[in-house]
Amino acid sequence: MNHLAVYDMDKTITYSATWTRFLVETARVESPWRLGLLPVLALAGAAYAMRLIGRTRLKEIAQRLLLGRRMPESVAARAAQRFAGRIGDTGVYTGARQQIAADREAGYRLVMATASYGFYAEAIAARLGFDAVIATGVVRTDGMIHAKIAGENCYGPAKLRMIEAWLAEQGIARRESHVRFYSDHASDAPALEWADVGIAVNPHPPLRAMAKVRGWAIEDWVR
Repeated sequence: MNHLAVYDMDKTITYSATWTRFLVETARVESPWRLGLLPVLALAGAAYAMRLIGRTRLKEIAQRLLLGRRMPESVAARAAQRFAGRIGDTGVYTGARQQIAADREAGYRLVMATASYGFYAEAIAARLGFDAVIATGVVRTDGMIHAKIAGENCYGPAKLRMIEAWLAEQGIARRESHVRFYSDHASDAPALEWADVGIAVNPHPPLRAMAKVRGWAIEDWVR
C-alpha cells in the first residue's frame, strides 16, 4: 500500500499567496525598473476579474511584465532560492510544519500539488522536506524560462488530472494507495473528493461550508 500526503501550497502551507510576491521581490532585485509596470498588471487583474481573460493568461502576462519574456534559468534558480529562504523562515504555518512532520513520521510520501510555478515552488518544497512537486510548468528552451505556461495550469480539475498523471508516471496504482489531501480552497474540491481523506485547512468560507456538507475534516492551523 502506498501512503501519500498531498498538500496544496498557497494559503495551505504558506500564510498567503506566493506568486505576486515572488514576482515583485524578484523584479526588485533583478530588474527594479519593472516595478513601474505594476499598474499595467493591475489592469490585467481587472480584466481577469471581469472575465475578459483567463487565469492562465493572467499568469503569463504577470510573468512577462515583471520577469520579462525570457529569464535565464540561472537567474530564476537564484531568485527561487532567495524567495524560498524567506518563505521558509517566516511564511509557513507552524501547524503545516507539524502536520508535514507527522505525515512523514507515519510513513507518508509527501507531495506538493500547487498552481504556483514549479520553478520556484520546488525550492520551497525542498526546504520543507517534500518528496515530489506537481505544479504549473513553464516553457523552457536554450537555458531560458519563457513567460508561457507549458501544459495545464495546475488549478481546479486540472490539478487532479496532473496528480493522476504523476501517479501513472510513478507506476503507483490508485487502488493500491491511501491518499490524504490538504487544501484551503474550494477550487481543490475535485482532489478533496478523490482523496481517501480530504482535509480543509484554514478554509475560506465556501470550502468550510462544502467540507461540512461532504464530511471532510476541517483544521485550523496556527501560525
